[in-house]
Amino acid sequence: MKVDVLLGLQWGDEGKGKIVDVLTPQYDIIARFQGGPNAGHTLNFEGEKVVLHTIPSGIFRKNSINIIGNGVIIDPYIMIHEEIKTIQHLTDVKSKLYISEKAHLILPTHRWLDYVNESTLGQNKIGSTLKGIGPTYTDKVRRCGIRVGDLFLPGFKDKYTALRNRHLQQISDMGFDIDSIKLGNKSFSEYEQLWLAAAEELKQYQVCSTEYLINKALAEGKKVLAEGAQGSLLDVEFGSYPFVTSSCTITAGVCAGLGVAPNKIGKVYGLFKAYCTRVGEGPFPTELFDSTGEELRQKGGEFGSTTGRPRRCGWLDLPHLRYACMLDGVTELIMMKADVLNGFDELKVCTSYSYNNRITDEIPFDPQARLVPQYQTLKGWKAFSGNEIPSQMKDYIAFVEQYVGLKVKIVSVGPDRNENIVL
Repeated sequence: MKVDVLLGLQWGDEGKGKIVDVLTPQYDIIARFQGGPNAGHTLNFEGEKVVLHTIPSGIFRKNSINIIGNGVIIDPYIMIHEEIKTIQHLTDVKSKLYISEKAHLILPTHRWLDYVNESTLGQNKIGSTLKGIGPTYTDKVRRCGIRVGDLFLPGFKDKYTALRNRHLQQISDMGFDIDSIKLGNKSFSEYEQLWLAAAEELKQYQVCSTEYLINKALAEGKKVLAEGAQGSLLDVEFGSYPFVTSSCTITAGVCAGLGVAPNKIGKVYGLFKAYCTRVGEGPFPTELFDSTGEELRQKGGEFGSTTGRPRRCGWLDLPHLRYACMLDGVTELIMMKADVLNGFDELKVCTSYSYNNRITDEIPFDPQARLVPQYQTLKGWKAFSGNEIPSQMKDYIAFVEQYVGLKVKIVSVGPDRNENIVL
């Protein structure tokens, strides 16, 4: 068997959590391969609305195994208190969740260091979620990070203290007093005590070498779905650098983030919204600053599920979508939030850019490049019900398919797990 992959093709927030939840009946194992609590995967089912940050979105399906891979970074406090304890009445997390012993830990000082780093950038800030993501991945690359498996070793306390003190010195050298900074209404000392208790509690869960677990399952014919976080255009290698996340968000990240070989990759489901959104800083060629952009935001409920920040909204950008499909090797497209476009008389779709006095459909190197979108205008559609989609929506989908060179297999027309149309 092979590992199928589901990931976002834009700047995140495409609706991956919902579709993973929809697809999980077909899979035995759901595995997260990168990112951390900067992710916010929203699921709506049976009158419940749940936001997951680190735990895979298959956790609510019966008989599914959920894996947090080595490429994921974990904040024990957030995972225990803001995820597990909010969903434990809905599912048996301990029996369904396996955690890689090689996954790195986000220390309390990582979060405060993230805040300090962002504060010093001023107008050049990245738009960090302040969850400690960048500093944790930095320590991982510098080979001084702390992993989940370290919690079980006798030298954990000394290792934690050494790295903590190193971070505190960095913060002090940058001119900040850590005791004067509160994050989430908590002082550093308050958060650290809660974090240490949560780290101890984390040891009660199923921690193992998940790469063995996944490869053994594949050899036994089990079906595995790898769940991505953030979006392809936020990839640290190919995204709008430096306005990106700190991990590999594209299909290539599955191999390193789960410990599977490239020849084990199967289908690649690529999700995109019928329009575009972005949270934080960075280029966004089709961003709308008018009433249309605000209408998209309000109708789509475009506020960050992790940060609560209003999302920037704009028309669908096809050159960026095709670029992501190329990088990811997408085999099937899934269009999300088509219902948000209900009621618009006209819809614009970007097909190229005016850049340096020429027309191009490629993404330039310079993240500050002035790209003027060139639009095609299509007819909009009225609100509809049932599974018979309007002819204008069919035309919109066909236009996307022709440009990208892939078929749209599923259209999401509402937030609930049952509000989908299979084409």
